[in-house]
Amino acid sequence: MIHQDFNVSGAGPTVEIFDSRIEITNPGSPLVETDRFVDSPPRSLNETLASMMRRFNFCEERGSGIDKVVELAEVYQLPAPLSESPNGFTRTTLFAQKPLSEMDKTDRVRACYLHACLRYVMKFPMNNASIQERFGIAERSASQASRLLKESVDSGLVIIRDLEVGARSRTYLPYWA
Repeated sequence: MIHQDFNVSGAGPTVEIFDSRIEITNPGSPLVETDRFVDSPPRSLNETLASMMRRFNFCEERGSGIDKVVELAEVYQLPAPLSESPNGFTRTTLFAQKPLSEMDKTDRVRACYLHACLRYVMKFPMNNASIQERFGIAERSASQASRLLKESVDSGLVIIRDLEVGARSRTYLPYWA
């Protein structure tokens, strides 16, 4: 409710549950770009409602909700959430368990990008080891993590922090850092 635009009539928050995903849709465009949800400072379309909800302990009003969602998706090795803004609505999709081998390139790159964002705001760089942990990749398959990092860099969503450092010691950042 805090994030919906009450100026949009005839619509309210919607939660749809499917076999492989949950979609949460709110009327209104987001105040920040969807690819910046993790690092952006808190902003609400409804400041008074947000303040009241915080006083009732329904929310924290710190802007870390999406960070927690991304972090828990990583803990449980779920596909990364997808946030988008179609036609004046904001939708976040949470996906059911899917092994890395069944994720398509878009899923893998989104997961690496959000991992880079989360690591950045937590003041830790993303690296091969963190990708292995995020996806549950065994040490003997570290080259798979390297391929995921390459895909992410090639997409432009992730950048190499220091090009002078060897591949084994490289760290990575979200494109905006």
